[in-house]
Amino acid sequence: MPTFTALTTLMGRDAAYALGDALEQLDPTGVGVFEVEDGSGQWEVGGYFEEAPDETALAVLAAAMGAKPFSVSELPETDWVAHVRRELAPVEAGRFFVYGSHDADKVPDGCEPLLIEAAMAFGTGHHGTTLGCLRALDRLAADGFHGHSVADIGCGTAVLAMAAARIWPENVLASDIDEVAVEVAQVNVRANGLEGRVHCVEAAGLDHPEIAAAAPFDLIFANILKGPLIALAADLVAALSPNGFAILSGILNEQADEVAEVYARSGTNTLHRESIGDWTTLTLQKTR
Repeated sequence: MPTFTALTTLMGRDAAYALGDALEQLDPTGVGVFEVEDGSGQWEVGGYFEEAPDETALAVLAAAMGAKPFSVSELPETDWVAHVRRELAPVEAGRFFVYGSHDADKVPDGCEPLLIEAAMAFGTGHHGTTLGCLRALDRLAADGFHGHSVADIGCGTAVLAMAAARIWPENVLASDIDEVAVEVAQVNVRANGLEGRVHCVEAAGLDHPEIAAAAPFDLIFANILKGPLIALAADLVAALSPNGFAILSGILNEQADEVAEVYARSGTNTLHRESIGDWTTLTLQKTR
């Protein structure tokens, strides 16, 4: 059976979700709403249909919501389960091994395994930002750092929070602004046997009573985007312990200098930076 997609972009989270809700009126088999990860503020809205969608109705929706015209395409029949299994092979990042359940037989001895299903949410380890953060964590630990108080801000799947919990016995706090992401994170925490070790909360940035109560942190992950990272700089550095570390990503390579400079003005030094594909991960240390 053929599958049709209808895709568009527009500015702003609220407008994107409103368009996604309106798209449901055309009886798609599914609707997706995603932020475009380039710092532009654009969002992508897409619908999947078993039959060719009504392009006139799509045009009316796009015009009403201030979106670009929908692009409609017919997809070839694909065994998506097999496709995902081929494309999302396990990821090794230092001591960490990120895998889906279909690759459970490939987990090597002596690694720190992290089970993340590809369909769950952003943060499977295949993206350069997540991979960069895992490598940065591995480097810090290899250098003798021990995180007694760790927070993962914008946690997505909570893969970074779980990685920290794998190597240190203390509890880790994970937060995300998106309710669904928090639910996904909680599922992943249970699947990895880390209940009671990783605590997930819904929060915008650092704005949550549990985050405030747990601060200061020895280590903060923030794998988000340039704009939110810059907006959070002062508060994030203030939430670090003296000499504490921050691992930041979601930063395009050409944005890295600007982000590092903003954090330097807030009181950090850049210890390490790594570019993977189009993305840079920064490891910073608080200086005051």
